[in-house]
Amino acid sequence: MQSEIKISEEEMEAVERATDGYQVGYAYLYPNEGNDRQEYVFDMTPENIANFIGSHMFDTQKIILTDMVDRLILDTAGGFINNCPNQELCQQIVAKLAPIQMGETEPEDFPLVTREVYDRYVAREDEMVTQAELTMM
Repeated sequence: MQSEIKISEEEMEAVERATDGYQVGYAYLYPNEGNDRQEYVFDMTPENIANFIGSHMFDTQKIILTDMVDRLILDTAGGFINNCPNQELCQQIVAKLAPIQMGETEPEDFPLVTREVYDRYVAREDEMVTQAELTMM
């Protein structure tokens, strides 16, 4: 049985790097230009969140970050945190984000992938499990 889901080895490795953590979630980015929403997946550490917000301070009107079951981690308006239910996490993010916002440091790169690539990866994994189960019957 040939796989219908196409995902390159590089994409698979990128997903594995981006999801190598305990706090993986979704980032929904709403560009200033009114273009289509962009969606990403990455490990929602305070550092990664600060770097993500910091790298999109001027090109987005809003960012929403959620966990894997779409519970709000935080949202932004105009590059600043608007709503962050976990105040301890929020303080950790602000400590990393403030120097970026003040121009003292540049946002750092970190592993992330588009939601589209992530969804293909998950579908491919599901397909492989199903094929393995069918061969055991």
